[in-house]
Order: sequence, then structure tokens, then C-alpha cells
Amino acid sequence: MSTIDHAGGAPGTGSTAERRTPKRAALAAWSGSALEYYDLAIYGTAAALVFPKIFFPEGNDSAATIAAFATFGVAYVARPFGSFLMGHIGDRLGRKTILIGTLLLMGVSTFLIGCLPTYGQVGLWAPALLVLLRLLQGLSAAGEQAGANSMSFEHAPDDRRGFFTSWTLSGTQGGQVLAPAIFLPLAAVLPEDALLSWGWRVPFWLSAVIVVLGFVIRSRLDETPAFQDDVVDSVEPRRAPLKELFADHRASVLRVFFAAFIAMVNTMFQVFALNFATSDDYGIGFDSSFMLWLAIVANLVAIAVIPFWAMLSDKVGRKPVFLTGLVGSAVLVTAFLGAIRAGNEPLTFVLGVALAGVVYSMPNAVWPATYAEYFPTSVRLSGMAIGTQFGFALAGFTPTIAGALMGGEADNWWRVAAFAVGACVISAVAVLTGPGGTHRVPTADVGVRQRPVGAGRTAVGVA
Repeated sequence: MSTIDHAGGAPGTGSTAERRTPKRAALAAWSGSALEYYDLAIYGTAAALVFPKIFFPEGNDSAATIAAFATFGVAYVARPFGSFLMGHIGDRLGRKTILIGTLLLMGVSTFLIGCLPTYGQVGLWAPALLVLLRLLQGLSAAGEQAGANSMSFEHAPDDRRGFFTSWTLSGTQGGQVLAPAIFLPLAAVLPEDALLSWGWRVPFWLSAVIVVLGFVIRSRLDETPAFQDDVVDSVEPRRAPLKELFADHRASVLRVFFAAFIAMVNTMFQVFALNFATSDDYGIGFDSSFMLWLAIVANLVAIAVIPFWAMLSDKVGRKPVFLTGLVGSAVLVTAFLGAIRAGNEPLTFVLGVALAGVVYSMPNAVWPATYAEYFPTSVRLSGMAIGTQFGFALAGFTPTIAGALMGGEADNWWRVAAFAVGACVISAVAVLTGPGGTHRVPTADVGVRQRPVGAGRTAVGVA
């Protein structure tokens, strides 16, 4: 085993602190996450407002809406399977390889969605091609956040990991601001015929600009010192990452899986609530522009507060911030859906900003560092990728599940609220039973399990 100075690095290479570039890593994480979630948010917005009318047969609006939401969820089917592939590559070949690969795959897939023919032009080929490209988006997303989190986490100073990893999630909020900001003027200005024929395609084509910018930033980033020391420079034989992960860290993977259920609050806010408030099926009567503005404001607030919650977690720990956000999300998601049902626009706006902008931002800010601290460097990316992507599957199908629970009746909103509260409770139990005090453990020791002498590896970290 190579000798590594936990305060420094491998001999002759300079200290670990000297080789870290936390600001560049955070920028790379932000830019790629912004693209990923711009693409996902654009798709979700289109699935709620446009796709039921152009990719599926006419005659049953409710069925077409559920089918459009199902295509949104398809990516979340691909993501769990893709997490095995992306996790293996990221823990074998490096974080940078994954970050560049996922960026290009997402960008190409999204651009091609904007080029698809409609149901009226090619029949069933239209939804089939849509599903195929959505699957490719899912494969990209399977490795993006775990790769960006690993990169920013391992470049960050030991006592500021929460802050620097939170840039990944600030990027997701940035993408979710950009998406409705581009869709809003199109939906407000264009006649419906123009929006349905070509207007909806513009946001998908614009993703190419973000891809170019992200590629330039990421191609100039160095591999993390932790990966270089632990994996590349190590002379100790290593098991395959997935074999090591499931042999030694099964409990951590399951914990991340259940904790990740909280992500369903985001898709409920971004996708289901948009349809619930604006669809003729429910008769609420909110204008789509109002709901898109709500999404923009809420995400702008989130960008502002996420760094604050992350820095707080560097001081007091991950658990208090994470759990407070879970409790608050359970309460506010119920109030938010109730306000929509009541048709109260001012209350809906205030509660929506409080939910998505402030309270949900608490777990959103700290889960990257929380999950990263469950795993050692050798399996960190695969552990986070597999745990989160299987957990995020619930988020992907939340609009479909919520639509089924509604049954076309606005008064059934309480069923959806109960579903959301249940997910928050499960997430809270997972986080509560996890290790505490990990924010004080040096990066080199994070997540490493204690083994008996002679087992091939010793550790001083938190299991």
C-alpha cells in the first residue's frame, strides 16, 4: 500500500491541500448540473404543457397527460441501471471521465428531442423515439450528480465540504431557473399553434450552448487528489468497485436509497403541481405563466439559501439541517397542494416559494456531502450513484403516481399530500439512523470501515 499523508499526499507530489482546486471543481460541478437540470426541467415543463397534445393520440386528455408523465419517468427507470455502469467507470477511470461523458450524452439527447417529429407526422414512432432519447438522458443523469459531487467533495477543504459540494445542487436550481425563464416567454407570447409546432423545440436546441460552455470548463479540470492517491497511485491490489461496495457498504447504499425519497418533493413541485394548477381536468384555473413564475422565483431563492444551509452543516453537522428540512417539507407540501385546490394564488405563491425555495433547500444543500461521507474514495461515486438513482426513481414517477391518485378529481389532492408526507418520513428515518459527526472526519478517512489487523486495510473513519 502506498504511503499517504492524510494531511498531505503521496510523497513527492505535494500536499493534498496544495493539489486541491475547490473553486474550479465547484464551477465544473455547477455548470454540468445546470445543464442536466435545465434539460430535465425543460422536459418536465413540456411534458406538463405540450407533449400530451403532440406526441399522443387525441380524444382522451387525461390518458395523454398520464402517458406524457410516464415518459418523464422513463429516464428514472434508466438511471438505476445506468448507475452501475457510471459508478464503475467513475471509480475505476476517474471523476473527470464521467463528468465529460455525461455532459455530452445529456446535451446530444436533449438537442435531438427538439428535432423529433410529432404523433401527427409519424404516428407511434413519435412517442417511441421520445422514450428512447429520454432513456439516454436517464443514463447521463445516472452519473452526473454522483460524479460532480465526488469531484467537488474530494477537491474541497476538509472543513468546508458541505459548502463546496452544495454547488452541485446550486447548479440544479440554476438549470431549473433557466428552463422556465426560457419557456415562459414562449408560452406567453406565441399563439398555441406556433408553440405546439415549433416554439417548444427552441429550449431543447438551446441546450447545445450550455454543453459547449460546460465542456470547456470540465476539460480543464484536474482529477481529484483523493482519487489519484487512493486508486491510481495505490500499489495494493483492488477489488472491482461494485464488488467492494456491496461487500462492505451495503447498509450505506440502502440508507442513501431511502434518504433519496425526498427528491419526490422537487418533481411534485416542478411537474405535478404545474399540471394540477393549470389543467382543465381539475378546473383550478391558474395560468401557466403564474406557475412558471413561481418556479423561477422559488429556484432563485433556493440558489441564494443553499450555500447558507451548506455552510451551517459544516458547523453543526449534516443531520440537523437535513432532518429539519424533511419535517418542513412534509408540512409545507401539504399546505401548498391545499392552497392550489382552494384556488388561492397569493397563498400558493408564498407557500411554493417557502417549500421549494427555503425548506426543501435544506436537504438539497446537504445531501451531497451527507451521502459522500457514507463512502470511502474507492467506492464513493458508485455508492452515491446507485443509492441515489434507485431512490430517485420514486421522484421520476411521482407525477404519474400523483396523477393516478388524483383520479381526475381535484378533491383527491389530499391523497397526493399523504404520499409526499410518507416519502419524507421514510427519508427522515434513513438519515436519522445514519452516522453522525462525519463533517469532522478528514476526507482521507471518511466512510472507511474498521477491519481487523491483517484484513488488508485499516481505517480510522466512520463506518
